[in-house]
Amino acid sequence: MAEFHTLTTEQKNASTSQIDKMSALEIARCINEEDKTVALAVEKCLPEIGRAIDLLAEALKREGRIFYCGAGTSGRLGVVDASEIPPTYGLYGRVIGLMAGGYSAIINPAEDAEDNPNSIADLMREEYGYCEKDILVAISASGSANCVKGALAYARELGTGTICITCNKNSDLIPLCDLAIAAEVGPEVINGSTRMKAGTAQKMILNMLSTGAMVRYGRVRGNYMAYMIPSNRKLVARAIRMICQKTGCTPLRAEEALKKANNVIADAMDAIEAENTLR
Repeated sequence: MAEFHTLTTEQKNASTSQIDKMSALEIARCINEEDKTVALAVEKCLPEIGRAIDLLAEALKREGRIFYCGAGTSGRLGVVDASEIPPTYGLYGRVIGLMAGGYSAIINPAEDAEDNPNSIADLMREEYGYCEKDILVAISASGSANCVKGALAYARELGTGTICITCNKNSDLIPLCDLAIAAEVGPEVINGSTRMKAGTAQKMILNMLSTGAMVRYGRVRGNYMAYMIPSNRKLVARAIRMICQKTGCTPLRAEEALKKANNVIADAMDAIEAENTLR
């Protein structure tokens, strides 16, 4: 097990050591300067992120599910990313976020659940029937969370794919995974507060993974959310606009096609493009 004092996310940040004496504007500038380094840290991980996208898309193509797991900020970020897949891509129950301590821990911290190696594995086994077709993305800035290690151990026991997102190159998670994404963002503005740069890096990576997997799985046409659920006026207007832009039809024709396609944007696009081909 890595010693906590050796983890870069736990180190002292010399650049922010006087933050408690700064004005509000100086604090904002200080945080902004540190945040500028996050995208560069993520950029160094692009080859691994690309491989992870393909692994996730392959799991979906074999009718498997993508599971995110984590504790604290890491777990919450996974739950947020998973919750955005159904409205954005019309895919229900295929991307699942698991949180140490259960969903109540999203708003009511349950930090002790992080130390229990079974807290997430039990959810995978008992509530979701995690199986060999699924794939697990373990998220932990430090890589020290026992609940995440336990989840990885269970996934490997079943022979499923495993990926980790961490912010330390000597993370305990790396040897437990098939593929590691380690974005070293360095010491935090507030020492050890990994909801900051580490959390930003994790969010950026999760955006890439889920978006890339949905593209590779065929849930995007061009760069349009072709399976978005048009469930309110704004989204209906967006759907009609997307159909018009993709096919060159009028708004009235787009609206008619959308209704005939039971609000499936991709099907409406296909119907209009098929008509255009026949002309």
